[in-house]
Amino acid sequence: MEIIIAGHAGFCFGVKRAISTAYETVDKAGGEVGTIGPLIHNPQVVSRLESVGVRPIENIRDFHGEALIIRSHGVSQSMVKTAEDAGIRLVDATCPFVKKAQEYARRLKEEGYTVVIVGDKNHPEVQGILSYAGESALVAAIPQDLDVLNKVRKIGIIAQTTTTFEKFEQVVKQCLHQANEIKIYNTICDETHVRQQEAQGIARRVDVMLVAGGRNSGNTTRLAELCRLTGTRTFHIETRDEIDPAWFHGAGKVGITAGASTPEWIIEEMIERLNQISGESV
Repeated sequence: MEIIIAGHAGFCFGVKRAISTAYETVDKAGGEVGTIGPLIHNPQVVSRLESVGVRPIENIRDFHGEALIIRSHGVSQSMVKTAEDAGIRLVDATCPFVKKAQEYARRLKEEGYTVVIVGDKNHPEVQGILSYAGESALVAAIPQDLDVLNKVRKIGIIAQTTTTFEKFEQVVKQCLHQANEIKIYNTICDETHVRQQEAQGIARRVDVMLVAGGRNSGNTTRLAELCRLTGTRTFHIETRDEIDPAWFHGAGKVGITAGASTPEWIIEEMIERLNQISGESV
């Protein structure tokens, strides 16, 4: 069995920064450290952080610890205000690319644009960006989501940092029919685009594709979707224990990629599991 591993699999810059911030904060803190929701979308990493004293909290008002970390996906302005009003010390671990999207949303709102955010309306990153975009803002995952938007004079468009360029392009094209003036900020993270292209390229060369990452991770889910579009059998897994030997009957080549919040040790454990299945070093 031959294994092809994506060169860009695993932690991205923003996730590395957030995790480093969390460990530094808990090392220096004299009391409890929390995160507003999971720091990143990987249950295994979140569990390890909890073991050293960094735990996710759902209700800011219930937190009485030393410091509260803003997760890598960012949070809404109302959450920040709630924490500040409660006198809680905030540590900002928002990914810089997400911060840029928030700033563009604010700028477009102030310039009088109806803001359209291309992405998943239920994702915490998008919910945070939406709070900067004004009451008229709209989230669109597909062009049809714009059907509720009447003809407007000005539309400003930004993207969830992990959305696909194809989805962004489709929504932008639809916006051309619904406004006289359009301003576009392509806020898709460059590394996300590279990962997606690389994953599809590997998927086309192998018999089975494994995509590692949290099931609550939007960027990992998109990697799996893109790999499936190539026609290659693709499995989205969180840990090595989910790997089924039956998947590899007759498979000569296996591809591995991983979401931006997947640690290297999970990828290494997957390779060990494939070694066990094949009975040889792969």
